[in-house]
Amino acid sequence: MSNVPADIRYTSSHEWVRLSGDSATVGITDHAQAELTDVVYVEMPKLGTVVKAGQQVCVVESVKAASDIYAPVAGTVAAVNEALVSNPALLNTDPFGEGWIFQLSGVSADEVAGLAAPEDYRAQIGG
Repeated sequence: MSNVPADIRYTSSHEWVRLSGDSATVGITDHAQAELTDVVYVEMPKLGTVVKAGQQVCVVESVKAASDIYAPVAGTVAAVNEALVSNPALLNTDPFGEGWIFQLSGVSADEVAGLAAPEDYRAQIGG
């Protein structure tokens, strides 16, 4: 059964968002990392890139497949998790903590609130 923390919002494409003020931390869900299996590479987004919700931002590669990662909400890429460059397996071992992928600034709280609540995401993945 997948871990679905209650303090974050989810997308149907298995990204999660944790809002803090007007910035949002983004990663992939426990369900997504389990489906991908062993993550071997993360292509990071470029700092300063302005993204729209649903826009492809970066790529995660596993031994099984490459998977596009989408921006759950609009904003500007303000930080990337450099630790993933040398240790992409953090996405597998700690997807909601040390395995975050990027942070967006200038995020609308209303837009985040419009994403799936934990119980809705749990229903989507059958957990």
